[in-house]
Formats: sequence, C-alpha cells, structure tokens
Amino acid sequence: MLQTPISRLRTFGIVEGISYILLLFVAMPLRTFMDMPEAVSISGMAHGILFLLYILAVGHVWLVHRWPLTRVIIAVLVSFIPFGNFVFDQSLKKEEQDNPTKAA
Repeated sequence: MLQTPISRLRTFGIVEGISYILLLFVAMPLRTFMDMPEAVSISGMAHGILFLLYILAVGHVWLVHRWPLTRVIIAVLVSFIPFGNFVFDQSLKKEEQDNPTKAA
C-alpha cells in the first residue's frame, strides 16, 4: 500500500480528503449550530497535519516521477475542493498501474 511514492500519495490524498470532508460537514456545523468549537479545533489540527503530509507526498512524487509543474499545481489545488482528492485519485490509480516498478 505504501510501497511507491504514488501509492503513498494516494493514501495521504484519501485520508486528507476524508479529514477535509469531516471538517467541513461535521465539525463546522457542530461549531455553528451546537456551540462546540472544540470539534473544529481537534479536526482542524488533524486535517492540517494530514494536509502537510499530502503536500510532502506530492513533492516526493514530483521529484521521483518528474511531474510537470502543471500536474503538481493541480494535485495541490484539488485538495482545496471538497471531494477533489477522490476524483484526482482516479488519475493517480491509472498512473500507478502504468508505472508499477517505479519505487523509491
């Protein structure tokens, strides 16, 4: 699962995407409608750490697979769109299948 740079990126992307969805659609409503600001504090911190791991994974794939800068920018931008990482994962899955031996 975490053997190649792309598999690590896919894993961090999915986990980061889930944390973003939880932050937006669970923690934020809890803070707003149920007066529970700690929900955003906890999930926001977790999401921030996962986001940094995702960015590091993007950088690693950029170096190993020599991605063009536009692909790197797209990989970063999709993480700001709810469900964006899940859509982007489909192209990563295809790329991983096309280059199964490129490990670092």
